[in-house]
Amino acid sequence: MPSLNQFAYVAGSTNYQFGHNSIPNISITGAPADANLARWSMLHDNAAYRLYCFKGSSRDAIYQFSFNGSSYAFGHNSIPELRLEGFPANVDPSSFAMLHDGADYRLYMRRLGYRQTLYQAAWVPGTNVYRFGHNSIPQIPVIEFPGDTDWSRWTMLHDGANYRFYAFKLGSNTQFYQGAFNRANNTYQFGFDSIRELTLVGTPPGSDTGSCAMLHDNSAYRFYFQTR
Repeated sequence: MPSLNQFAYVAGSTNYQFGHNSIPNISITGAPADANLARWSMLHDNAAYRLYCFKGSSRDAIYQFSFNGSSYAFGHNSIPELRLEGFPANVDPSSFAMLHDGADYRLYMRRLGYRQTLYQAAWVPGTNVYRFGHNSIPQIPVIEFPGDTDWSRWTMLHDGANYRFYAFKLGSNTQFYQGAFNRANNTYQFGFDSIRELTLVGTPPGSDTGSCAMLHDNSAYRFYFQTR
């Protein structure tokens, strides 16, 4: 079972450093046999650190874990299985991102063949459903990112003030780009209210650099790779 290598942002720098102000490595426990941890995301909801992954090859079912003090445990303080409803037929389910903005739990996937178009859903309270367009802008463009952006490695978070979008620099496992939601034009815009390029420091051997997750827990910006 993979575990999580944890980094945190070093204030006043452009660096996310492995183990900085962090538990360096955290296990994932109790995952169902068909948990697809290749398609995963994380968030912090002001009370709990949460991890999500798809159920097998499903396009519309995700499993939920949360941190129990020692591991990310399946179903701990969580709805174990959630459903995705109403996404367009051309959604790309190969990756997703999640965040909590203080009011809503939000989930994002992209338009198939148009990786700079985000489809947005939100959790419907009292249910196990994330519904496309619920209390959300259904479709949001991502604009002005550099031509060497690696759109296959992306993630998002909300830091209490801004919705943020990140994507790696093509060919690099240490450099990644940052943008934020610009309410003036309803886009995620490269460099808007952001450090444009960030660096990972101290990535341990055995990290799976093919995907990542990020969150903000009201005190630190955190970055995660899984282990191989």
